Amino acid sequence: MALPTLFYGVPSGCSFGSIVALEWLGRPYQLCRIAMPEDVTTADYRRINPIAETPTLMTETGARISESMAILNHLGARGVGTGLSFAQGTEDFDRLNQMLAYLNTTFFSAFSPLWYALEHTELPEPEKQALRNLGARKVVSAHANLEALMGDTPWLLGDHRTLADAYFIGIARWTRYHEVLDRRDYPKLQGLFERLEADAGVRFAHAIEKGETPQGSGAFQGHIRLAEALRRLTA
Repeated sequence: MALPTLFYGVPSGCSFGSIVALEWLGRPYQLCRIAMPEDVTTADYRRINPIAETPTLMTETGARISESMAILNHLGARGVGTGLSFAQGTEDFDRLNQMLAYLNTTFFSAFSPLWYALEHTELPEPEKQALRNLGARKVVSAHANLEALMGDTPWLLGDHRTLADAYFIGIARWTRYHEVLDRRDYPKLQGLFERLEADAGVRFAHAIEKGETPQGSGAFQGHIRLAEALRRLTA
């Protein structure tokens, strides 16, 4: 049976969090590198994900799961015993799902106007500036709310890391492209960011995005090309 394969986007896709989650989970997996926008918009990749977005996870059976929250919940069901996730129906699972939903909607989408202004160079400058202003307000608000939600624990949901922390770091790093706030104004989030940047799984994901060949936890079983992944659709 084939290994689970994550299609991740570069540069700096939100799929970063799913790479971290796979490393933390420690089960064998493969990766498929998808350049954005060159590869992600091709007819070949649309056979993997019809809406041309990353990440997508191809399971052992060839089924495809898209959207970060769905992928992380799929992985979480396999990591309940690790503390990365929790059994469905428990209060802890509800807390995790609530945090993932906040990160997937409010925190992620806050950056959308900023990305649009950056990527659409043909826009008139007044329109781009309006988008930047809107994005800045949304990003500041999202960080302030998350700082309040976090409480006084070292990780988003308590005294140990969960899949929510993996997803957070993949999005929080976008402030390096959009300098709309100083994360030091949010000391809890700054502390969380620093703890995650020092984490072996996060360092592994950074190296993967850079095109390096890190050793990682040993779960990573190498890259496959998109053409190879497509053959699994017809096997």
